[in-house]
Amino acid sequence: MSWIQCFQVPFPTMVALLCMWFGISLPLVYLGYYFGFRKQPYDNPVRTNQIPRQIPEQRWYMNRFVGILMAGILPFGAMFIELFFIFSAIWENQFYYLFGFLFLVFIILVVSCSQISIVMVYFQLCAEDYRWWWRNFLVSGGSAFYVLIYAIFYFVNKLDIVEFIPSLLYFGYTALMVLSFWLLTGTIGFYAAYMFVRKIYAAVKID
Repeated sequence: MSWIQCFQVPFPTMVALLCMWFGISLPLVYLGYYFGFRKQPYDNPVRTNQIPRQIPEQRWYMNRFVGILMAGILPFGAMFIELFFIFSAIWENQFYYLFGFLFLVFIILVVSCSQISIVMVYFQLCAEDYRWWWRNFLVSGGSAFYVLIYAIFYFVNKLDIVEFIPSLLYFGYTALMVLSFWLLTGTIGFYAAYMFVRKIYAAVKID
């Protein structure tokens, strides 16, 4: 069976997917919008100064791209072995049955992303750089860059794909997976850093 035949979707399956989209996903989007619109905004523990403070010159290791490369190593190392089995199950039709171990690896990934995020935002605040929101989101999702590198390595060394369409399908699905992984790890790291910053600034006594 060729790669193109593997990705041929029957018409009833496409209709079922459309029904799931309009019957489940779309109502959940509007339901989340309704509850999100009614939710009260976050209340910061301290008052924010209206005049931006001058940020001193930062060290080389506080560079955004350096932080992404450094912070992504530990979460990727925690899930590296499991990533091989996931890729094998998706692209080589192998059975995956280690779901309990996968859940354990996910817990380790959440903990490692949270710890790395807290450490990086602590260093940034110690360097008097208060612009940590988006930077922390990008840094926490740095492991997605290593997932992309591993996906390219897996394509070159493990798969025998030479045609254009199968290669396009592989990298298209891989790009979606990497983007979803980046959003997941970035969100985990951001909320961990946000709770950490709220905690330390809540302990500050202002007369």
